Amino acid sequence: MSSSDIFTQINNCVLDLQSSQSQTYEVPLKKLARLLSSSELEPVNATLTKNADLEGFLTKSEGTGGGFAGSHRLAWPEDDKLKLGLTILLIQKLAADPDYALNFGYHFFSNGSKKMISGFHAFVAQVVIPFARDYKSHVKISNASLAKSIVPSNRVFIVHGHDEGAKHMLARFLDRLGLESIVLQEQPDRGRTIIEKFEHSAEVGYAVVLLTPDDVGGSVTADAPSARARQNVIFELGYFAGKLGRGRVCLLRKGDVEIPSDLFGVVYTELDPHEGWQKRLVMEMKEAGLDFDASRLFS
Repeated sequence: MSSSDIFTQINNCVLDLQSSQSQTYEVPLKKLARLLSSSELEPVNATLTKNADLEGFLTKSEGTGGGFAGSHRLAWPEDDKLKLGLTILLIQKLAADPDYALNFGYHFFSNGSKKMISGFHAFVAQVVIPFARDYKSHVKISNASLAKSIVPSNRVFIVHGHDEGAKHMLARFLDRLGLESIVLQEQPDRGRTIIEKFEHSAEVGYAVVLLTPDDVGGSVTADAPSARARQNVIFELGYFAGKLGRGRVCLLRKGDVEIPSDLFGVVYTELDPHEGWQKRLVMEMKEAGLDFDASRLFS
């Protein structure tokens, strides 16, 4: 999903929240939270929420009023980016507990009405609508800066373990598409350390991670160890998810390999013997904006 599509849907959610009632506000609120968690927005959100302490913010806000509804105010920081980050976390918290969302609106935004939904509507008008406007502008500016920093998108880094067959198969597939596959061990050392060589080679537009069953491991409480990828693969996976954003990383999983729980938002597909993974990978790379001719697969 493109950023423009996401913000069209965010705008629709805001409109639905404005006209919602006690029986209907929950659905657009949860949808808004899901949209804000889209992988396309992950790099921007990670920066905005990095130093955002939502619980501290709410505790401070509780100390601003008296003993009646509507007498409190939200203790917003002066930093606009931090305010955006706090609002993202706040919307996610309210969506996770819709009953709390109604009480929150009544507590901080009540205008004397006995209807709980009136306070929530005031919250939407005073917080959510300005947030949606400012957040869209911030994402647009951030994406423009990111686009300038991304190198030509025909470079694709292959993260791999010990499965040489899977690595060569993927490299040949990328080459057929006219993309430049980057494999770390094939790059010249030039007197550099491994991490220096990796950082230099990682200037790419996309990364494909081969999760192959090269290791075993598990919790001390587990009945039996499970198949896992090599530690270097997990490190490089996390690196590229942070550097490029989850929308520019695809996992190809071979067999029943464990996927790190913190990275469930990253796209993955099975490395099946029927080559269904090729179609899925082409779709994901096209969605990420890579420039190649998919018809070359059939020529």
